[in-house]
Amino acid sequence: MQSRQPNRRQLIGRRGEDTAVEYLTAAGWSVLDRNWRCRYGEIDVVAVDPTDGGGGSLVIVEVKTRTGVMFGDPAQAVTPDKYRRLRRLAGLWLAESERHWPTIRFDVVAVRIDVAGVCTVSHLRGVF
Repeated sequence: MQSRQPNRRQLIGRRGEDTAVEYLTAAGWSVLDRNWRCRYGEIDVVAVDPTDGGGGSLVIVEVKTRTGVMFGDPAQAVTPDKYRRLRRLAGLWLAESERHWPTIRFDVVAVRIDVAGVCTVSHLRGVF
């Protein structure tokens, strides 16, 4: 049985998610989950922002990665439908969690990869 090789889009997405996680952990965040999936979709990153609130806030992070400027800022790709889906997924993730989180936030981390392979990160907090 042959293993399936990831396509270019998957490789770019993985690189963007890896970059976003490196960015968040360098800022002191704890990553609790990556690529959490259920039948309704996927959450890219579930993390704790220790600077927000007494014990930190749970943050559901959507990562968007682009290699060019043709389609605008990567964060613009997060549509109202995606926001609704993320809220539902967050509720399902929380139902599986043993910890109670008094504060939950939704962020977008946009990663742009230039032609030289250099990543630029922009972080939008509390997008909805």
